[in-house]
Amino acid sequence: MTKFTFTEKKDTRSGFGVGLHELGKENGSVVALCADLTGSLKMDAFKKEFPERFYQVGIAEANMMGLAAGMTISGKIPFTGTFANFSTGRVYDQIRQSIAYSGKNVKICASHAGLTLGEDGATHQILEDIGMMKMLPGMTVIVPCDHDQTKAATIALGSHVGPTYLRFGRPSWPIFTTGRPFTIGKADKMIEGKDVTIFACGHLVWNAIEAEAVLAEKGISVELINIHTIKPLDVEAVLASVEKTRCVVTCEEHQINGGLGDSIAQVLSRFNPTPIEMVAVNDSFGESGTPTQLLKKYGLGPENIVAAVEKVLKRKK
Repeated sequence: MTKFTFTEKKDTRSGFGVGLHELGKENGSVVALCADLTGSLKMDAFKKEFPERFYQVGIAEANMMGLAAGMTISGKIPFTGTFANFSTGRVYDQIRQSIAYSGKNVKICASHAGLTLGEDGATHQILEDIGMMKMLPGMTVIVPCDHDQTKAATIALGSHVGPTYLRFGRPSWPIFTTGRPFTIGKADKMIEGKDVTIFACGHLVWNAIEAEAVLAEKGISVELINIHTIKPLDVEAVLASVEKTRCVVTCEEHQINGGLGDSIAQVLSRFNPTPIEMVAVNDSFGESGTPTQLLKKYGLGPENIVAAVEKVLKRKK
């Protein structure tokens, strides 16, 4: 058991804002575009210091994607900012045709993802976006778990070449990755264990940490791996862990179809068939409520992860 604690909570979107501002200082080619949500995306600091590199496009998300694609032709590195629902569902055609198809170096930065958007309700709580974006050829998909990892991911995108989807959220969340290395495409093994592997991303990494503490008291040794990069998936890390534990639980704030669980299951089915359980939203839209209420109602709490582990252990051979 590895003890993770936190001294403060911050929203992951603020990690994006800090990272974008720092990146703007380092690289004059970085530009930022926002669809009328500068405050919500925490892009204010970048806008204030680099007004000549900030573009407020208004409520015109499709135009924003087209503008960003065009900017890459002259060597700019555009970061687009709006809610995850508007960053994917509303503009999927523009992303596919203008960004992904031609491999444009656009960083699609999406806040307020998943159920934890909270009170804004089902119309804004997109739960399909990881699946939508990972299906696009050449698209990198990153889902950091806390403020500091979101900051690190944002900065890393400055030197990463190619279209990328960066997904983060609204609620204040524990900060627990301070000082840990971040590399795009490389999973972070947070806890070493031998009985079961938990693969988690986003806000559910912390819930998995809480679940691990409960399971340790029950004598169950958990290996916890933070899969912050959904695509390209760190297949080597996945298979190395599964070879040891022989059973898997995946955890994500996303539909059970199309997300992290699907990616892990595909790898297992091809290379090492293994019992797997998935903690995710079960083919449902969300509703209005606080983040905590919604995570509990839709089965994404630590107690649900504990139950999934106990279930998969019974299937382990």
